[in-house]
Amino acid sequence: MLSFLPPMPSEVMETLKTKFKQRRKALGYTQPELASRSGVSLGSLKRFERFGQISLESFLKLALVLECLEEFGALCAEEEVMPDSMEDLL
Repeated sequence: MLSFLPPMPSEVMETLKTKFKQRRKALGYTQPELASRSGVSLGSLKRFERFGQISLESFLKLALVLECLEEFGALCAEEEVMPDSMEDLL
């Protein structure tokens, strides 16, 4: 069934934890190695990969090491308002 509703936070969390785990493995990092490189405790990393629960700061530290931090800079960015006419532009 197609849904036109935005995903629920729990669905986004599930997607993110899965993508981060896949990215970690693609880069060849073990959990202890990623924890060490990021400064995030191994327990926090394991909890994130299993349940999706992590602090924002730890999440961003992992994103930095996994080379995807820049993607989060666009979140909640103000959309540029386009002029409706040439008069508005001038």
